[in-house]
Amino acid sequence: MALPDLIEIVPLTAPVRAEITVPGSKSITNRALILAALADGEVTLKGALWSEDTQVMTEALKTLGFEIKVTNDPDEFCNRTITVKGLGGKIPNRGTGFQPVELFVGNAGTAARFLAAFVCLGEGVYRLSGVPRMHERPQAALFSALRELGYHIEAEKGNDKLPVRIYGAERGSVTRSNSQKTNVTQDSEAALAGEVAAGHRPALRHCRVSIEESSQFASALLLSAGVGGWQVEVVGENAEESPYVKMTSWLQVFFSSNQGKFQIEPDASSGSYFWAAFFLLNRFENTKNSAVTIKEWPESMLQIDTQFPVKFSLSDISRLQDLADSIMTAITLSSTGTNVARFADLGRLRLQETERVVALRTELTKCGAKVIEEGDTLTVYPAQRDELHGAEIETYNDHRMAMCFAILGLKVPGIKIKNPACVKKTFPNFFQKLAAAPPHGLGATILDAKSGRKLTHEELFAD
Repeated sequence: MALPDLIEIVPLTAPVRAEITVPGSKSITNRALILAALADGEVTLKGALWSEDTQVMTEALKTLGFEIKVTNDPDEFCNRTITVKGLGGKIPNRGTGFQPVELFVGNAGTAARFLAAFVCLGEGVYRLSGVPRMHERPQAALFSALRELGYHIEAEKGNDKLPVRIYGAERGSVTRSNSQKTNVTQDSEAALAGEVAAGHRPALRHCRVSIEESSQFASALLLSAGVGGWQVEVVGENAEESPYVKMTSWLQVFFSSNQGKFQIEPDASSGSYFWAAFFLLNRFENTKNSAVTIKEWPESMLQIDTQFPVKFSLSDISRLQDLADSIMTAITLSSTGTNVARFADLGRLRLQETERVVALRTELTKCGAKVIEEGDTLTVYPAQRDELHGAEIETYNDHRMAMCFAILGLKVPGIKIKNPACVKKTFPNFFQKLAAAPPHGLGATILDAKSGRKLTHEELFAD
């Protein structure tokens, strides 16, 4: 049974003691899938997240011809053990200019960016497309870098966004002139596809990529750089300290010397919702003395959001320096605190699943919070207990909006979540964990908001 279109979170009225298991890291899983495909031989990924974003990546690799085996994880329903037979940088399936290999990436930024660079290693023509929002999200800096390497990248609408056709070239072959990489017309597609099939390879091996809009551009290039023979210079926002670029670099080093098996740690962004629940419940008299922890909380520091328990209560939080996606959790819950909270450097949030800065301000204001937007900064003022109230929360098909406001609903009466099934993108069993009896869940009651009926465990899964 599917989640209803509108659900209501019933506030908790007694302390909770729970230890929550959260699924594997999306960021690590999708990087590891690419690295496994590039490896020489079989690689087994344990604890891999199994959600919309990682399923999209897995299906794309299968479409490209990779042998992949997926089995259940006994410890976490939304994890899988995924075994990939790597081919050392070879991509089995190839398309032509008239019939490219079609890869659907949904609204998964990691899949869209990582695959764009990855298929350049192939010998054919590949077409990447996604949902309408993915077609609005930026790709230009990545496409520019791939062109600098000599590959032909043809955005169908001429706007350097998806849908896009990418023309790969065989490694170790004769170079083709860099002047041939632009302005390819429909009539010349067949000739270009033939050139690729004949083994002609781009001449340029160095590129420069800006991560002002997304660090995924750099990660995409770095993941395939070793096999492609690319030298990648990363510039822009906090380039040397970008946490996701660091994650990619660490994983590259690990896979280069430890091929065979890799354990993926829990997703810190997903864990932030339950840490936030712990802090929220202990701010209210009738739920004080709650104890909520995350099982096997990561200690590797691969994910910047592992800092959430430490950073959550700060009065000034930067998306550049302090937190990544979990900053949305902190913003949403800050109105229940006692101090004014300022959240800075939020520019990238505007370019993700939705325009998240405006979405957060709009929905928090609906609930009675005072939120000021100035440039890429949100300032949230503490609310009196009777000032916050319920509202129908528009999620904008953004999984994180749904989860953030569901946690707020654990103490603010009347919070109703529209399109709750959007959590399937990264955390399909989120609402099941919210409702499961302690110690494995928080024991919250979740209603069908239209009928008032309590939803069952099976109905709370997002698929």
